[in-house]
Formats: sequence, structure tokens, C-alpha cells
Amino acid sequence: MNAHQADDLDTAERLYREVLELHAAQPDALHYLGVLCHQQGRSDEGVELIRTALKITPRHPDAHNNLGNIHKECGRPAEAEACYRRALECASEHHNAQGNLAVVLEAQDRLDEAFEAYGTLLQQAPDDARGHYLLGLFLRNHAQNMEHLEQSAECFRRAFEVDSRNLRALEALGVTLYALKRHDEARQVYRDWLAREPENPVPRHMLAACGGADAPSRADDDYVRELFDGFADSFDEQLLKNLDYRAPQVLAAALEGVLPAAHGGLDVLDAGCGTGLCAPLMRAHARHLVGVDLSGGMVDKARLRGGYDALEVAELTSYLQAHPDAYDLVLSADTLVYFGRLEEVLAAAHAALRPDGWLGFTLEAMADESGELEITPSGRYRHGRGYVERVLASSGFGDVRIQADALRREAGQAVAGWVVLAQRQP
Repeated sequence: MNAHQADDLDTAERLYREVLELHAAQPDALHYLGVLCHQQGRSDEGVELIRTALKITPRHPDAHNNLGNIHKECGRPAEAEACYRRALECASEHHNAQGNLAVVLEAQDRLDEAFEAYGTLLQQAPDDARGHYLLGLFLRNHAQNMEHLEQSAECFRRAFEVDSRNLRALEALGVTLYALKRHDEARQVYRDWLAREPENPVPRHMLAACGGADAPSRADDDYVRELFDGFADSFDEQLLKNLDYRAPQVLAAALEGVLPAAHGGLDVLDAGCGTGLCAPLMRAHARHLVGVDLSGGMVDKARLRGGYDALEVAELTSYLQAHPDAYDLVLSADTLVYFGRLEEVLAAAHAALRPDGWLGFTLEAMADESGELEITPSGRYRHGRGYVERVLASSGFGDVRIQADALRREAGQAVAGWVVLAQRQP
């Protein structure tokens, strides 16, 4: 277990198996080996090991909770819910299971039940920082009025008061205060944070996003890496399930209109692959499917998801520049929203494509289509349609197609976006 907690998974697995050679029915070794197998992408094996442990110790709440976590992370919320409820039958105040139950109820759009479950957690554990943070996200994700956003801000504030290491709560507080038009308070959150951690790229970027400093031409690599490494474990859960995130599906559907029938013949780059949501959507088109992302934590999750022939941790523009004429298709779902100026990255994408190759990507849309770009309080950029068309043309692309679509929800509202396709000319 010490090796496991130190992330030395190979040593931990060897030792767990040595224990099981000595005592085949040792339930803790079965349980924790099951958790480890899931961490290494062998989730089905992990499920069977934990189920075997539960036959030996059927009232082990941690094992039920961890079995639920595997189902949750594999996209099986109903099975996860059953495991969490079983954990709570064994230990009614198992706070992790209670919080996880609320999360999977929310993921199933059973919002009244989820709200009640979050409330139960905080009644049982009023100083549970994770519970306050999750309730804050719930209230903000499903806000129907300003009062919900006010309550959300108080949850994030309380989460940080309870646990000053919970920097995601501090970031969420700043974003929510800005959404409430309490701009000075939002900027002060980031100034205070930056005073405590002057080298932390997150408050530096977010202060600029709130107008408290000069806006950078694109998000700093350190900011993106820090943001998504910290977000990796909960990315799919929060973004995909709770914010109706649909950029990968919308982009894939648009590409189906220009690509040849799926025959597995294309060399494809998923540029900013994140946790790998595009892989199953594009796999049928790909002879060789590569994912690249700046966040090592996100790439680890993509590796668990599977579907790629290769995965790389790298800065996107540099990677494209280093692979000229390498791809028939480059797609990028919700990655260029962290780029302000698009000239360099789109020129690099053009160079990385073969003649007649396609580029597809999504952006957040400026309300003023004649504008070029603006940074938003979320830390992302919005772009104007005309600016995108000009940069694509100057980069050498033709057959440019841009359609408006909603990419996700934020604070209860649909986020307007662009779905962009462009072809490198022969």
C-alpha cells in the first residue's frame, strides 16, 4: 500500500500478487489490486477483483465505494449509484460515498435527488471542503437565477476556508463573482491569491481575464498545464456529464460531411486530445490516430480510455511545426479557446497537413462578429468570425466552412461557439 500511495504501481502490483500467492482470499489485497488495475487501464479486471473481495467481506464500504468509482469513471452511472448506495447501507456516514452518490445522480440529470444528496453530505460533514466545492459547482452549473450564483459563491468561499489547499474552489469563486458582476471582488480574489503564490500561473492568468492586468495574446503554457493537470480526474464528470459538453460530437458530425466514408485510411492528429473524448468518434477514419496534449494528467486519462495509436505530451504549435506534411486530418475540440492570436497555430496546422487534408476545430464565439478576439472571465478566449476567416485565408486554407453551434452550458446558459472546417489546398 505504501508503494501504491507513492504511485509506484509496478512495485505495488507485484507485492499485492505476492500476498495473494500466500493467501488467495486476502480481501484487502484483492480490493486494492482491483483499484490499481483500473488505474492502469484494466478496468474489467479491477471490477472482478473487487467483486471477489466483496464476496469475502460483503459489508466493506470502501470496497463498494471504489467499485462505484470504477463504474463512474467508465461511464456507468447507474451501476455506480448502486455501489454507492450499498456503501452507505454499510456505513451511513461514509462521506466519500455520499458525495459520489450526489455526483452520479447529477450526471443522470436527477437534479432534485442530487441536491438532496449534497445537502445530506454537508449535514453529516459541515466542514467537508469537497462537499462545499461540489455543491458550489452544482448550483453554478444549473443556476436558474442570480440567487443560485450567490449561493454558489458562498459554497466556494466556504470550501476554501475549510481547506486552503483547495485552489480550484478559489478559482471557481473568482469566476462566479465575475458572473455576478462583482468584478472588483473577483479581481481581489486573484490578487490575494497571487500575493500568496507569486509564481502560480493560474491567478496571474485569471487576474488578466478579469481585466486586472494586461491580457496575454494566448494562455501561458504553465497555466494550461496547471489547470488541466488539476482537472484531469474530474474532467469527464464535470464537463461532459454536468455541462452538456458536446464539442467533440459537434465537430465529428461536421467532419463527417467532408471526409470520405470511414475506411481507416487517414493519418489523424487529435490536437489537444484531453482525456480522449474524440478517439472513439474518429477511430473508424484513422489508419494512425495520434493524440497530443500539454497536460500529462490528461494524456494519462486518454491512455486509460484507449483508442489511440500514440499519445504525446507536448505544446501544440511546436508539435505541429515538428511534423510537416504528416497528417490527412487535424482536429481540435475546445483547445484553441486557450489561444488568443491564432496566426501561428493555424499556420503550423497548415504545414502539418498534406495537400487536400482537413483541419477542424471549435472556438467560442464573440457576439460582435466583426471583432477579433477577447479574453473572458473564464480564462478562455472568444473569437470573431471574420477574424477566423482572415487568419485561415492568410495561412493558405481554402473551402472554409464556419457554422454556429452551442458547445456546452456555463452558469446555466448555453455557450455560443464556432465549428470551423478548412482544407489545405493541393
